[in-house]
Amino acid sequence: MKTTILSRKADYVGITGSVLCIIHCLITPVLLMSTALLQDEHLRFGYLSLDYIFIGVNIVAVYFATRHYAPPAIKKALWGFLTLFAVAIFLEDVDPVFEHIGYLASAGLVISHLFNIRQHKLQHSH
Repeated sequence: MKTTILSRKADYVGITGSVLCIIHCLITPVLLMSTALLQDEHLRFGYLSLDYIFIGVNIVAVYFATRHYAPPAIKKALWGFLTLFAVAIFLEDVDPVFEHIGYLASAGLVISHLFNIRQHKLQHSH
């Protein structure tokens, strides 16, 4: 019972982290162009380094969501999207396509966590 609750919480943490990352990535260009706030190098570095915090949050969430129980397909999807997400974040300055890949990977993480939550509910409703 305790591992089910931990796994379910991990899925919600993962969903929240991925959605916040998407929001962060969407508003960053607007903030960079429209406000003097991010013109300060220290503030900009701190704000932009949130990407790495999102990677860390998602690593923890996927680990705990898949640690004890997750169907193999969902486990592969979560770890695959997480890997794609991390690679895209690390390479987003190399080519703009990686930014789009990051969005897709974040969406994939959200959807995979939702499937994992649904699977837990189906398994424990019987």
